[in-house]
Amino acid sequence: MRVLGVDPGLTRCGVGVVEGVPGRPCDLVAYYVIHSDPEDELPDRLLHLDRSLSDLVAEHRPDSVAVERVFSQHNVRTVMGTAQAGAVAVLAAARAGLPVRMYSPSEVKAAVTGSGQADKAQMTAMVTRLLRLEAPPRPADAADALALAICHVWRGGTRDKLAAAVQRNRGAR
Repeated sequence: MRVLGVDPGLTRCGVGVVEGVPGRPCDLVAYYVIHSDPEDELPDRLLHLDRSLSDLVAEHRPDSVAVERVFSQHNVRTVMGTAQAGAVAVLAAARAGLPVRMYSPSEVKAAVTGSGQADKAQMTAMVTRLLRLEAPPRPADAADALALAICHVWRGGTRDKLAAAVQRNRGAR
């Protein structure tokens, strides 16, 4: 199955695409970081993110999308922007008729490293190793998005692939 993972952010939104099956190493398809200028108006930033994500969904044709669930931080402004970016990612997937799963950072860390308390360096090192890459994906937003996609494949994303196939068959009638 092919999964598009999204590490939401308004300034930097990580996107990673992998293919794989549960219990086996995944293969890297691609990764990106979508940038927006913090000086731009919020509607323009969200529109840019929506267009970019929609283009990547159309280009890579994933079976499902995994998005990081926003968790409480001290900076409410940062949380709001991250939540808005996450909602745009969910909308882009829904518009394409794709199943979406949201994962907390600790769920992703546990799936990829074996510890829900792993730090960014440990996550990046494991993503690099699991995808058999010569160099770590940079910046960390890209590595986080790839970790989300790996987590989704390993945590039963195949159910989502089945649901997507059923949905496509219904639409074909």
